[in-house]
Amino acid sequence: MADVFEVLHADHEDVKGMLTVLEESADHTDVSDAVQGARKDVAQLLVIESSRHEAAEEQYFWPVVRDRLTNGNELADEAIGQETEAKQVLDRLDKLDSRDAEFDGLLAKFIPAARQHIQFEETRVWPSLRQALSPAAALELGEKLQKAEEKGPTRPHPRTPPSPGVLKTAGLAVAAVDRLRDLIGGRGRSA
Repeated sequence: MADVFEVLHADHEDVKGMLTVLEESADHTDVSDAVQGARKDVAQLLVIESSRHEAAEEQYFWPVVRDRLTNGNELADEAIGQETEAKQVLDRLDKLDSRDAEFDGLLAKFIPAARQHIQFEETRVWPSLRQALSPAAALELGEKLQKAEEKGPTRPHPRTPPSPGVLKTAGLAVAAVDRLRDLIGGRGRSA
């Protein structure tokens, strides 16, 4: 069983890997359809995994940060603001073909912001939270995050309030609809 920091670290490493692939394959509009298809697949996987990750954080991680850290409200508000902006970009990116000029433009905006967000969490939030949580509490939170990610949405929903209560109730229905849409459309299968 992984604690909260191990779960989030693994998620962050996956995202950073996808960001690198997308960044290194940018500006290659003359490449084959197979390469362009692979870029779209990686972008879709980025959208899927980021959507699950952010929803889980909004349900469980940020409420704990608010509750356990003296500056928790400030940290959570800043992070959720970053995540809300990311959802808007990912929502648009998910609808584009990789050959679309806007595709690379959105990635050029998203990639540095995503890296900055990861650094914010790991350097400004985690150190204080490590001290505030017992090992048992860190394990429990890690388990909650993993379960929430498994059942989470596979698409960004920038208009959904980042409220734990909303995400724990309506979020489940939205996630089920996302998975049904994915199944019908074949989204995420090749990624």
